[in-house]
Amino acid sequence: MESVDQAHLARTYLDWLVELGADEAICDTPIDRYALADRPKAPAVKPPSETRTPIQAEGPADVADPVEAARMAAQGAGDLPALRAALQSYEHCELKRGARNLVFADGTPGARVMIIGEAPGRDEDREGRPFVGRAGQLLDRMLAAIDLSRGSSVYITNVLPWRPPQNRDPKPEEIAMMQPFLQRHVELAAPDLLVVMGNISCHAVLGKRGITRLRGTWAEAYGRPVMPMFHPAYLLRQPAAKRETWADLLELKARLIA
Repeated sequence: MESVDQAHLARTYLDWLVELGADEAICDTPIDRYALADRPKAPAVKPPSETRTPIQAEGPADVADPVEAARMAAQGAGDLPALRAALQSYEHCELKRGARNLVFADGTPGARVMIIGEAPGRDEDREGRPFVGRAGQLLDRMLAAIDLSRGSSVYITNVLPWRPPQNRDPKPEEIAMMQPFLQRHVELAAPDLLVVMGNISCHAVLGKRGITRLRGTWAEAYGRPVMPMFHPAYLLRQPAAKRETWADLLELKARLIA
């Protein structure tokens, strides 16, 4: 009678375990989990980097230096269309994968004035041209005030040809990759002087930040005079700064006339 009760109790326990989700018996005997901690550990396996032969360890890197690759591609471009093609085929910048279009340049190649902006925004990414949104419309009015225009006397580009996600600031490594292309762009466009708009442009061209301090004072880069100015997008947010920008525009006009 007692054996029947034990069998019934065991079946009841088994049914209870099945209801909890147990569907497989792993071992016939119980395991003392506390005893496992006293077992000697297996010898550590060396990571692959420690077991390579000297020949493997000294092999060439799998990925080329992005800046050196950019320098080689830029120097190989003999004209502006070739430089655009070199940028289009450059695969080391992750921004390219998230952008809709390459934003190369706009305006008149060979113009005396070359404007360098920061990076494309949503409108620029959509159209594939720099300064086409509200900031671009303001820039056109600024240029017209001193008898300049992108249609006849100004050439425009950006430090970065691809839009950063959510219009974030470019990262230092992204700027470094684009600097060889930017320098070659200036060489091929051959302007008399440069206008750099915003902190990112000043950092890329002059190696300096602090546009409030730098604006309005002539500098030099790529063998040409450089005038730092507020970015038009900043002027839309801070209209009071237009007064300083008007003084910078007059200085630019005086330099062109001289």
